[in-house]
Amino acid sequence: MDDLFKTAPSPPLAEALRPATIDEVIGQSHLLAPGKPLNLVFKSGKPHSMILWGPPGVGKTTLARLTANAFECEFIALSAVLSGVKDIRASIEQAEHYLAGGKHTILFIDEIHRFNKSQQDALLPFVESGLVTLIGATTENPSFEVNSALLSRSQVYVLKALTDAEMLQLLKRAQERVLHHLEFDEVAIATLIGYADGDARRFLNLLEQTKTSAETSGISRITGEFVDNALTLNSRRFDKGGDNFYDQISALHKSVRGSHPDAALYWLCRMLDGGADAKYLSRRIVRMAWEDIGIADPRAIQLANDAAATYERLGSPEGELALGQAVIYLAIAAKSNAGYNAYNRAMAFVKKDKSREVPVHLRNAPTKLMKELGYGHEYRYAHDEPNAYAAGETYLPDGIAEPRWYEPVPRGIEAKIAEKLAWLRSLDEDAQA
Repeated sequence: MDDLFKTAPSPPLAEALRPATIDEVIGQSHLLAPGKPLNLVFKSGKPHSMILWGPPGVGKTTLARLTANAFECEFIALSAVLSGVKDIRASIEQAEHYLAGGKHTILFIDEIHRFNKSQQDALLPFVESGLVTLIGATTENPSFEVNSALLSRSQVYVLKALTDAEMLQLLKRAQERVLHHLEFDEVAIATLIGYADGDARRFLNLLEQTKTSAETSGISRITGEFVDNALTLNSRRFDKGGDNFYDQISALHKSVRGSHPDAALYWLCRMLDGGADAKYLSRRIVRMAWEDIGIADPRAIQLANDAAATYERLGSPEGELALGQAVIYLAIAAKSNAGYNAYNRAMAFVKKDKSREVPVHLRNAPTKLMKELGYGHEYRYAHDEPNAYAAGETYLPDGIAEPRWYEPVPRGIEAKIAEKLAWLRSLDEDAQA
């Protein structure tokens, strides 16, 4: 009798608002709008294996389920975090059972990048035979994380984080269906959307937390101040080991190289806000100084080193100010990759060249025998020469023409260096005439 008085628990807001049809999906218009790739797939009536690649909370699982519904297929879901080859075999047996009953199976594997090579290989024969249509979901670049054989048999679709406008659509739907008794001011909406960071599931979870807090507090109007006080707003989406991490590092480096201090600061702060290791960032900042500025402004190298040392001494958050000012200086400094290119050219030459002897006149002669063999003979001591330069002398092994790997740019200190090198070369030409 007790069961008569029990009520089923309310599903989470994210589950309650899960789209039932493709038309209800918010976002991914580049795939789902009329004439776009996935829209055409659904109209074709022929499902194919696919990899859905995108950040969390953008609808990968939802699209997989909708695909199964649209094609009237059985749906088997596995999590690569929790499953192994044994689970794959069990799923294949289930798919064979469904096929015997006249039903095709869509096998959905969440976080497929977490499967190792042998686990991915175990899927291949059944994808090739058509027993199952594979839909894999991943937040990592499938080019690196999915076996090439499996990847070649699947179409990759790139899903995008939801825009602010799409988040507003999601809020409107939530208000129409569940949150109709709540009113949100503009600051509250902007705060919630900002912290959701394009993740629809996270946004709906924040809305659900807001609903609970509002009901507990007996209010119906949600302000920005209420959101700040009532919710624990965690850092924005940031994957410390995946594509998002390396994409933002790339954006920071290219903003510095492109002499855009505001953009450089933006990407640095995005990474710090997302929980990136500031020590790692400080090392990358030093690398930027050497690679993209170099001798054109040696102060940039010193400033980058000083910023790294300051962070080591002060830690977070005080030391982050030094990193911020370092990227500003690097962004506005004169740019040169001449030293970087010279080093790479020299290293490439040495790797493929034979081992050449040191010219006799450059060898050290600490013993009588070495002197008798001519070591150091006819070496010209530059400080005793006019202009402290031994015009016409060579310092490379025999048989190597002057390679001129280092070619300074006409910017910063390197402009002066270029002038000096041109003058020294003219002295060499005069000495050899």
